[in-house]
Amino acid sequence: MAFWRSTTLESNKHDLNTYANPTTTMTTTTTSTATTTTDKEATTTHAELTKIPLMRAFIETHDPSSMHEVDDLMMRRFLRARDSDVDKASAMLLKCLKWRRSFVPNGFFSVSEVPNEITQDKVFAQGHDNRGRPIAVIFGARHFQNKQGGLDEFKRFVVYAFDKLCASMPDGQEKFVGIAELKGWGYSNSDVRGYITALSILQDYYPERLGKLFILHAPYIFMKVWKVIYPFIDNNTRKKIVFVENKKLKSTLLEDIEESQLPEIYGGQLPLVPIQDS
Repeated sequence: MAFWRSTTLESNKHDLNTYANPTTTMTTTTTSTATTTTDKEATTTHAELTKIPLMRAFIETHDPSSMHEVDDLMMRRFLRARDSDVDKASAMLLKCLKWRRSFVPNGFFSVSEVPNEITQDKVFAQGHDNRGRPIAVIFGARHFQNKQGGLDEFKRFVVYAFDKLCASMPDGQEKFVGIAELKGWGYSNSDVRGYITALSILQDYYPERLGKLFILHAPYIFMKVWKVIYPFIDNNTRKKIVFVENKKLKSTLLEDIEESQLPEIYGGQLPLVPIQDS
């Protein structure tokens, strides 16, 4: 049930040299389309191949009981998040493993543990982009600070959503795509602490899981909040965020997502599916 881990090497430990071949292609099958692509992100570099064993040795020394939780692709993600610095990547992974055991002791969260967040009906997941990355749609105007469950339930919901997306990744894919819909967003939806919390969970515990984030219909007042959040976004994450012009909304999304996989609300063919039903 460790959905947050890699999907490619979960059940069989292939030699990572398989992924070091620049000509390796990734074949992904979605509900209604099959796409074959050459994904540079799925290629393990020679430098990474030499550093992964060093990282494994570091983890085995400092937390030997966790080795059943760690695979090579997971270590590669943490390496990339720390610019291939073995010491920093290893420390980051050890921190993540400790957090995961403490915050998610059962390995996953159920719907019953995030009832107030689910009731807001704000996160949906359906379809895959051209690389096979699962797509999540988040409605910012439906998010309000959770007074009943508080920040702890919101944290659980963030983990719940990320784990659901990771579980829906086809073999050979490690990332997901987000569409943040901000039409109707107002100050009543402004939850800076919640936004920064979600961002921290993503960057610290799900590194290199976000493939791209499209931000749609961002109102002027949102940009004031964005200025507060922006300094907390690391450089790798910033490169993946795209503010989409209203006039070019569908055409921009179609550059990455086929119409058969695009939500109906953006002119595609897929109905919205609540994250809990995906």
